[in-house]
Amino acid sequence: MTETKDLNELVEASVQQVVEWRRQFHEHPELSYQEEKTSQFVYETLLSYGGLEVTRPTRTSVVARLIGERPGKVLAMRADMDALPIHEESGLSFSSKNPGIMHACGHDGHTAMLLGAAKILVQFRDQIDGEIRFIFQHAEELFPGGAKEMVEAGVMDGVDEIIGLHLFSMFPTGKIHIGYGPYTANSDVFDIEVIGKGGHSSQPHVTIDPIAIGAQIVNNIQHIMARNIDPLEQAVVSVTEFHGGTAKNIIPDTIKIGGSVRSFSKDVREKIAKQLEQIVKGVTEAHQASYKYDFVYGYTSVNNDQIVTNKVEGLVLQEFGPEYILQLPPFMGGEDFSAFLEKVPGCFIGIGAADPNNDVSFPHHHPKFDIDERALGIGLKLLVHAPFHLLK
Repeated sequence: MTETKDLNELVEASVQQVVEWRRQFHEHPELSYQEEKTSQFVYETLLSYGGLEVTRPTRTSVVARLIGERPGKVLAMRADMDALPIHEESGLSFSSKNPGIMHACGHDGHTAMLLGAAKILVQFRDQIDGEIRFIFQHAEELFPGGAKEMVEAGVMDGVDEIIGLHLFSMFPTGKIHIGYGPYTANSDVFDIEVIGKGGHSSQPHVTIDPIAIGAQIVNNIQHIMARNIDPLEQAVVSVTEFHGGTAKNIIPDTIKIGGSVRSFSKDVREKIAKQLEQIVKGVTEAHQASYKYDFVYGYTSVNNDQIVTNKVEGLVLQEFGPEYILQLPPFMGGEDFSAFLEKVPGCFIGIGAADPNNDVSFPHHHPKFDIDERALGIGLKLLVHAPFHLLK
Protein backbone atom coordinates (compact mmCIF):
# COMPACT_ATOMS: atom_id res chain seq x y z
CA MET A 1 0.00 0.00 0.00
CA THR A 2 1.39 3.36 -1.00
CA GLU A 3 1.90 5.65 1.94
CA THR A 4 0.67 9.19 1.44
CA LYS A 5 3.58 10.34 3.57
CA ASP A 6 6.09 8.74 1.17
CA LEU A 7 4.45 10.34 -1.86
CA ASN A 8 4.32 13.77 -0.24
CA GLU A 9 7.98 13.57 0.80
CA LEU A 10 8.95 12.76 -2.79
CA VAL A 11 6.78 15.62 -4.06
CA GLU A 12 8.43 18.05 -1.68
CA ALA A 13 11.89 16.82 -2.70
CA SER A 14 11.02 17.18 -6.40
CA VAL A 15 9.48 20.66 -6.46
CA GLN A 16 12.75 22.51 -7.01
CA GLN A 17 13.57 20.31 -10.01
CA VAL A 18 10.11 21.02 -11.45
CA VAL A 19 10.68 24.77 -10.97
CA GLU A 20 14.02 24.51 -12.77
CA TRP A 21 12.43 22.63 -15.66
CA ARG A 22 9.66 25.20 -15.90
CA ARG A 23 12.22 28.01 -16.10
CA GLN A 24 14.19 26.13 -18.74
CA PHE A 25 11.09 25.66 -20.88
CA HIS A 26 10.11 29.29 -20.30
CA GLU A 27 13.51 30.50 -21.46
CA HIS A 28 13.36 28.43 -24.65
CA PRO A 29 9.74 28.54 -25.89
CA GLU A 30 8.64 27.02 -29.19
CA LEU A 31 5.53 27.67 -31.23
CA SER A 32 2.77 25.18 -32.01
CA TYR A 33 3.90 22.30 -34.25
CA GLN A 34 7.51 23.49 -33.79
CA GLU A 35 8.21 22.08 -30.30
CA GLU A 36 11.23 20.12 -31.51
CA LYS A 37 13.77 20.89 -28.75
CA THR A 38 11.11 20.81 -26.04
CA SER A 39 9.77 17.42 -27.09
CA GLN A 40 13.28 16.01 -27.52
CA PHE A 41 14.20 17.08 -23.99
CA VAL A 42 10.99 15.53 -22.65
CA TYR A 43 11.65 12.32 -24.60
CA GLU A 44 15.23 11.96 -23.38
CA THR A 45 14.32 12.82 -19.78
CA LEU A 46 11.55 10.21 -19.69
CA LEU A 47 13.90 7.57 -21.13
CA SER A 48 16.42 8.36 -18.39
CA TYR A 49 13.92 7.31 -15.70
CA GLY A 50 13.79 3.69 -16.85
CA GLY A 51 10.63 1.60 -16.54
CA LEU A 52 8.69 3.62 -19.13
CA GLU A 53 7.71 2.80 -22.70
CA VAL A 54 8.40 6.09 -24.47
CA THR A 55 7.19 6.86 -28.01
CA ARG A 56 6.80 9.79 -30.41
CA PRO A 57 3.25 9.53 -31.84
CA THR A 58 3.74 12.74 -33.84
CA ARG A 59 6.84 14.71 -34.77
CA THR A 60 6.73 17.03 -31.74
CA SER A 61 4.76 15.07 -29.12
CA VAL A 62 5.72 12.39 -26.61
CA VAL A 63 3.86 9.61 -24.82
CA ALA A 64 5.21 7.51 -21.94
CA ARG A 65 3.46 4.40 -20.61
CA LEU A 66 3.97 3.21 -17.05
CA ILE A 67 2.49 -0.29 -16.96
CA GLY A 68 1.84 -1.58 -13.46
CA GLU A 69 2.54 -5.10 -12.30
CA ARG A 70 -1.13 -5.80 -11.73
CA PRO A 71 -3.95 -5.52 -14.30
CA GLY A 72 -6.38 -2.63 -14.10
CA LYS A 73 -7.65 0.50 -15.80
CA VAL A 74 -5.65 2.93 -17.90
CA LEU A 75 -5.41 6.53 -16.71
CA ALA A 76 -3.99 9.19 -19.06
CA MET A 77 -2.56 12.47 -17.78
CA ARG A 78 -1.90 15.28 -20.26
CA ALA A 79 0.36 18.33 -20.42
CA ASP A 80 0.64 20.75 -23.35
CA MET A 81 4.05 22.10 -24.41
CA ASP A 82 3.66 24.92 -26.95
CA ALA A 83 4.18 28.66 -26.56
CA LEU A 84 2.63 31.74 -28.19
CA PRO A 85 3.75 34.32 -30.79
CA ILE A 86 4.11 37.07 -28.16
CA HIS A 87 7.13 39.24 -27.35
CA GLU A 88 7.79 38.79 -23.63
CA GLU A 89 7.82 41.85 -21.34
CA SER A 90 7.76 40.09 -17.95
CA GLY A 91 11.25 41.15 -16.91
CA LEU A 92 11.92 37.69 -15.46
CA SER A 93 15.54 36.58 -15.13
CA PHE A 94 14.59 33.56 -17.24
CA SER A 95 12.63 35.47 -19.89
CA SER A 96 12.32 34.05 -23.37
CA LYS A 97 15.50 33.95 -25.42
CA ASN A 98 13.46 33.41 -28.59
CA PRO A 99 12.31 36.84 -29.85
CA GLY A 100 8.58 37.09 -30.43
CA ILE A 101 7.82 33.78 -28.71
CA MET A 102 6.68 33.40 -25.11
CA HIS A 103 5.18 30.92 -22.70
CA ALA A 104 2.27 33.21 -21.83
CA CYS A 105 -0.25 30.53 -20.85
CA GLY A 106 1.49 28.25 -18.34
CA HIS A 107 2.32 25.34 -20.63
CA ASP A 108 5.93 25.45 -19.43
CA GLY A 109 4.63 24.65 -15.96
CA HIS A 110 2.27 21.94 -17.22
CA THR A 111 5.13 20.11 -18.93
CA ALA A 112 7.42 20.43 -15.92
CA MET A 113 4.79 19.12 -13.50
CA LEU A 114 4.00 16.04 -15.60
CA LEU A 115 7.71 15.28 -16.02
CA GLY A 116 8.06 15.45 -12.24
CA ALA A 117 5.03 13.22 -11.69
CA ALA A 118 6.40 10.58 -14.07
CA LYS A 119 9.74 10.58 -12.26
CA ILE A 120 8.04 9.92 -8.92
CA LEU A 121 5.41 7.45 -10.09
CA VAL A 122 7.86 5.21 -11.95
CA GLN A 123 9.23 4.33 -8.52
CA PHE A 124 5.83 2.85 -7.55
CA ARG A 125 5.34 0.58 -10.55
CA ASP A 126 4.85 -2.48 -8.32
CA GLN A 127 1.95 -0.74 -6.58
CA ILE A 128 0.08 0.41 -9.67
CA ASP A 129 -3.02 -1.44 -10.84
CA GLY A 130 -3.26 -0.93 -14.58
CA GLU A 131 -1.41 1.74 -16.52
CA ILE A 132 -0.56 5.43 -16.35
CA ARG A 133 -0.14 7.10 -19.72
CA PHE A 134 1.73 10.41 -19.71
CA ILE A 135 0.75 12.54 -22.73
CA PHE A 136 2.98 15.47 -23.64
CA GLN A 137 0.95 17.27 -26.28
CA HIS A 138 2.05 19.69 -28.96
CA ALA A 139 0.07 22.57 -30.48
CA GLU A 140 -2.73 23.32 -28.05
CA GLU A 141 -2.68 26.98 -29.07
CA LEU A 142 -3.19 26.58 -32.82
CA PHE A 143 -6.26 25.09 -34.47
CA PRO A 144 -6.89 22.27 -35.40
CA GLY A 145 -4.79 21.44 -32.34
CA GLY A 146 -2.38 18.75 -31.32
CA ALA A 147 -4.92 16.82 -29.23
CA LYS A 148 -6.93 15.89 -32.31
CA GLU A 149 -3.77 14.79 -34.10
CA MET A 150 -2.69 12.67 -31.15
CA VAL A 151 -6.10 11.02 -30.88
CA GLU A 152 -5.91 10.16 -34.58
CA ALA A 153 -2.45 8.69 -33.93
CA GLY A 154 -3.98 6.28 -31.40
CA VAL A 155 -2.67 7.65 -28.10
CA MET A 156 -6.08 7.18 -26.45
CA ASP A 157 -6.49 3.56 -27.51
CA GLY A 158 -7.25 1.52 -24.42
CA VAL A 159 -7.50 4.55 -22.12
CA ASP A 160 -10.36 4.49 -19.59
CA GLU A 161 -10.09 7.99 -18.10
CA ILE A 162 -8.02 11.14 -18.58
CA ILE A 163 -7.17 14.22 -16.53
CA GLY A 164 -5.41 17.44 -17.44
CA LEU A 165 -4.22 20.37 -15.33
CA HIS A 166 -4.10 24.03 -16.25
CA LEU A 167 -2.35 26.75 -14.26
CA PHE A 168 -4.58 29.84 -14.02
CA SER A 169 -3.60 33.39 -13.11
CA MET A 170 -7.27 34.29 -12.55
CA PHE A 171 -7.39 32.81 -9.06
CA PRO A 172 -4.87 32.50 -6.24
CA THR A 173 -2.33 29.84 -5.45
CA GLY A 174 -3.82 27.42 -2.95
CA LYS A 175 -7.08 27.00 -4.85
CA ILE A 176 -8.03 24.12 -7.14
CA HIS A 177 -10.93 24.69 -9.49
CA ILE A 178 -13.20 21.66 -9.80
CA GLY A 179 -15.96 22.05 -12.37
CA TYR A 180 -18.73 19.60 -13.26
CA GLY A 181 -20.03 19.52 -16.83
CA PRO A 182 -18.99 22.36 -19.21
CA TYR A 183 -15.62 23.82 -18.24
CA THR A 184 -14.61 25.75 -21.36
CA ALA A 185 -16.61 26.90 -24.38
CA ASN A 186 -16.96 25.86 -27.99
CA SER A 187 -14.43 28.11 -29.70
CA ASP A 188 -15.30 29.06 -33.30
CA VAL A 189 -14.37 31.83 -35.75
CA PHE A 190 -15.98 33.43 -38.79
CA ASP A 191 -14.81 35.40 -41.83
CA ILE A 192 -17.03 37.61 -43.98
CA GLU A 193 -16.12 39.35 -47.23
CA VAL A 194 -18.49 42.01 -48.55
CA ILE A 195 -18.09 42.48 -52.29
CA GLY A 196 -19.35 45.79 -53.60
CA LYS A 197 -18.33 48.20 -56.34
CA GLY A 198 -15.64 50.75 -55.65
CA GLY A 199 -15.28 54.29 -56.91
CA HIS A 200 -14.43 57.87 -56.03
CA SER A 201 -15.68 59.19 -52.70
CA SER A 202 -17.22 62.19 -54.49
CA GLN A 203 -19.59 59.90 -56.40
CA PRO A 204 -20.95 57.39 -53.88
CA HIS A 205 -24.18 57.05 -55.88
CA VAL A 206 -22.38 55.08 -58.62
CA THR A 207 -20.73 52.72 -56.15
CA ILE A 208 -21.91 49.86 -53.95
CA ASP A 209 -20.18 50.86 -50.72
CA PRO A 210 -18.97 47.74 -48.84
CA ILE A 211 -17.93 49.81 -45.81
CA ALA A 212 -21.45 51.11 -45.22
CA ILE A 213 -22.85 47.63 -45.82
CA GLY A 214 -20.27 46.09 -43.48
CA ALA A 215 -21.19 48.56 -40.75
CA GLN A 216 -24.83 47.45 -41.00
CA ILE A 217 -23.74 43.82 -40.79
CA VAL A 218 -21.77 44.51 -37.59
CA ASN A 219 -24.77 46.30 -36.06
CA ASN A 220 -27.11 43.45 -36.96
CA ILE A 221 -24.77 40.83 -35.52
CA GLN A 222 -25.38 42.38 -32.09
CA HIS A 223 -29.03 41.32 -32.39
CA ILE A 224 -28.09 37.63 -32.40
CA MET A 225 -27.36 37.61 -28.67
CA ALA A 226 -29.81 40.37 -27.78
CA ARG A 227 -32.87 38.96 -29.54
CA ASN A 228 -32.25 35.49 -30.97
CA ILE A 229 -30.55 33.44 -28.25
CA ASP A 230 -32.32 32.35 -25.08
CA PRO A 231 -31.04 34.64 -22.29
CA LEU A 232 -30.54 31.57 -20.09
CA GLU A 233 -27.99 30.26 -22.58
CA GLN A 234 -24.37 31.43 -22.42
CA ALA A 235 -22.71 32.59 -25.61
CA VAL A 236 -20.57 35.41 -26.99
CA VAL A 237 -20.36 36.76 -30.55
CA SER A 238 -17.49 39.22 -31.00
CA VAL A 239 -16.54 41.12 -34.16
CA THR A 240 -12.79 41.59 -33.85
CA GLU A 241 -11.67 42.51 -37.38
CA PHE A 242 -12.85 45.07 -39.95
CA HIS A 243 -10.48 45.65 -42.86
CA GLY A 244 -11.03 47.76 -45.95
CA GLY A 245 -9.99 50.78 -47.90
CA THR A 246 -6.66 52.14 -49.14
CA ALA A 247 -7.17 55.90 -49.41
CA LYS A 248 -9.32 58.69 -47.98
CA ASN A 249 -10.98 59.48 -51.30
CA ILE A 250 -11.62 55.94 -52.59
CA ILE A 251 -14.60 53.72 -51.81
CA PRO A 252 -13.13 50.19 -51.95
CA ASP A 253 -14.48 47.21 -53.85
CA THR A 254 -14.43 44.89 -50.83
CA ILE A 255 -14.05 44.81 -47.07
CA LYS A 256 -13.42 41.93 -44.68
CA ILE A 257 -14.95 41.27 -41.27
CA GLY A 258 -13.83 38.62 -38.80
CA GLY A 259 -14.69 37.50 -35.31
CA SER A 260 -15.14 34.75 -32.79
CA VAL A 261 -18.06 32.85 -31.31
CA ARG A 262 -18.09 31.16 -27.90
CA SER A 263 -20.91 28.90 -26.74
CA PHE A 264 -21.57 25.77 -24.70
CA SER A 265 -24.41 23.89 -26.38
CA LYS A 266 -24.31 22.32 -29.83
CA ASP A 267 -27.70 23.81 -30.73
CA VAL A 268 -26.68 27.37 -29.87
CA ARG A 269 -23.38 26.91 -31.71
CA GLU A 270 -25.13 25.84 -34.91
CA LYS A 271 -27.87 28.46 -34.57
CA ILE A 272 -25.33 31.29 -34.35
CA ALA A 273 -23.43 29.99 -37.39
CA LYS A 274 -26.67 29.93 -39.40
CA GLN A 275 -27.91 33.33 -38.23
CA LEU A 276 -24.61 35.01 -39.02
CA GLU A 277 -24.94 34.00 -42.66
CA GLN A 278 -28.60 34.97 -42.76
CA ILE A 279 -27.65 38.49 -41.63
CA VAL A 280 -24.83 38.78 -44.15
CA LYS A 281 -27.00 37.46 -46.97
CA GLY A 282 -29.93 39.74 -46.13
CA VAL A 283 -27.95 42.96 -45.74
CA THR A 284 -25.79 42.45 -48.83
CA GLU A 285 -28.79 41.54 -51.01
CA ALA A 286 -30.65 44.61 -49.81
CA HIS A 287 -27.82 46.77 -51.15
CA GLN A 288 -27.02 44.88 -54.38
CA ALA A 289 -23.73 43.55 -53.01
CA SER A 290 -22.49 39.97 -52.80
CA TYR A 291 -20.56 38.15 -50.09
CA LYS A 292 -18.34 35.26 -49.06
CA TYR A 293 -18.87 33.64 -45.69
CA ASP A 294 -16.83 31.06 -43.81
CA PHE A 295 -17.60 29.68 -40.35
CA VAL A 296 -14.91 27.44 -38.85
CA TYR A 297 -15.91 25.13 -36.01
CA GLY A 298 -12.93 25.13 -33.67
CA TYR A 299 -12.36 23.38 -30.36
CA THR A 300 -15.46 21.93 -28.78
CA SER A 301 -16.39 22.61 -25.18
CA VAL A 302 -14.44 20.78 -22.50
CA ASN A 303 -17.12 18.82 -20.67
CA ASN A 304 -16.03 17.22 -17.41
CA ASP A 305 -17.46 13.79 -16.68
CA GLN A 306 -19.51 13.67 -13.48
CA ILE A 307 -18.02 10.43 -12.12
CA VAL A 308 -14.37 11.24 -12.85
CA THR A 309 -14.79 14.79 -11.54
CA ASN A 310 -16.34 13.47 -8.35
CA LYS A 311 -13.32 11.23 -7.82
CA VAL A 312 -10.97 14.16 -8.44
CA GLU A 313 -12.91 16.27 -5.93
CA GLY A 314 -12.57 13.43 -3.42
CA LEU A 315 -8.83 13.35 -4.06
CA VAL A 316 -8.53 17.09 -3.41
CA LEU A 317 -10.61 16.88 -0.24
CA GLN A 318 -8.53 13.99 1.12
CA GLU A 319 -5.05 15.08 0.09
CA PHE A 320 -5.36 18.89 0.30
CA GLY A 321 -8.47 19.82 2.30
CA PRO A 322 -11.83 21.52 1.62
CA GLU A 323 -10.27 24.99 1.73
CA TYR A 324 -8.55 24.23 -1.59
CA ILE A 325 -11.78 23.61 -3.48
CA LEU A 326 -12.91 26.43 -5.75
CA GLN A 327 -16.09 26.26 -7.81
CA LEU A 328 -16.68 28.82 -10.56
CA PRO A 329 -18.91 29.15 -13.65
CA PRO A 330 -17.49 27.74 -16.90
CA PHE A 331 -14.83 29.75 -18.73
CA MET A 332 -15.46 31.22 -22.17
CA GLY A 333 -11.94 30.27 -23.23
CA GLY A 334 -11.25 27.42 -25.64
CA GLU A 335 -9.18 24.28 -25.00
CA ASP A 336 -8.40 21.33 -27.25
CA PHE A 337 -8.37 18.94 -24.27
CA SER A 338 -11.95 18.41 -25.46
CA ALA A 339 -10.60 16.15 -28.23
CA PHE A 340 -9.49 13.66 -25.58
CA LEU A 341 -12.80 13.92 -23.73
CA GLU A 342 -14.67 13.04 -26.92
CA LYS A 343 -12.96 9.65 -26.70
CA VAL A 344 -13.09 8.86 -22.96
CA PRO A 345 -14.51 10.42 -19.78
CA GLY A 346 -12.22 12.71 -17.88
CA CYS A 347 -11.69 15.89 -15.91
CA PHE A 348 -9.94 19.18 -16.66
CA ILE A 349 -8.66 20.81 -13.46
CA GLY A 350 -7.63 24.41 -12.76
CA ILE A 351 -4.66 25.13 -10.48
CA GLY A 352 -4.61 28.63 -9.02
CA ALA A 353 -1.32 30.36 -9.85
CA ALA A 354 -1.73 34.01 -8.84
CA ASP A 355 0.35 35.18 -5.89
CA PRO A 356 -2.28 36.12 -3.28
CA ASN A 357 0.15 38.72 -1.85
CA ASN A 358 0.54 40.49 -5.18
CA ASP A 359 -2.12 42.96 -6.30
CA VAL A 360 -1.06 42.71 -9.95
CA SER A 361 -1.79 39.55 -11.90
CA PHE A 362 -1.58 39.64 -15.68
CA PRO A 363 -4.01 37.54 -17.73
CA HIS A 364 -3.09 34.66 -19.97
CA HIS A 365 -1.65 35.61 -23.38
CA HIS A 366 -0.37 38.90 -21.95
CA PRO A 367 3.30 39.84 -22.57
CA LYS A 368 3.80 40.24 -18.80
CA PHE A 369 2.09 36.97 -17.84
CA ASP A 370 3.71 34.95 -15.07
CA ILE A 371 2.73 32.33 -12.51
CA ASP A 372 3.35 31.91 -8.81
CA GLU A 373 5.77 28.98 -8.90
CA ARG A 374 4.41 27.65 -5.60
CA ALA A 375 1.48 26.42 -7.68
CA LEU A 376 3.80 23.91 -9.36
CA GLY A 377 4.09 21.94 -6.12
CA ILE A 378 0.31 21.80 -5.79
CA GLY A 379 -0.14 20.55 -9.34
CA LEU A 380 2.66 18.02 -8.93
CA LYS A 381 1.09 16.65 -5.76
CA LEU A 382 -2.29 16.28 -7.46
CA LEU A 383 -0.80 14.43 -10.43
CA VAL A 384 1.18 12.08 -8.20
CA HIS A 385 -1.83 11.16 -6.07
CA ALA A 386 -4.28 10.93 -8.97
CA PRO A 387 -3.47 7.37 -10.12
CA PHE A 388 -3.94 5.94 -6.63
CA HIS A 389 -7.43 7.48 -6.49
CA LEU A 390 -8.58 7.08 -10.08
CA LEU A 391 -7.19 3.63 -10.86
CA LYS A 392 -9.00 2.00 -7.94
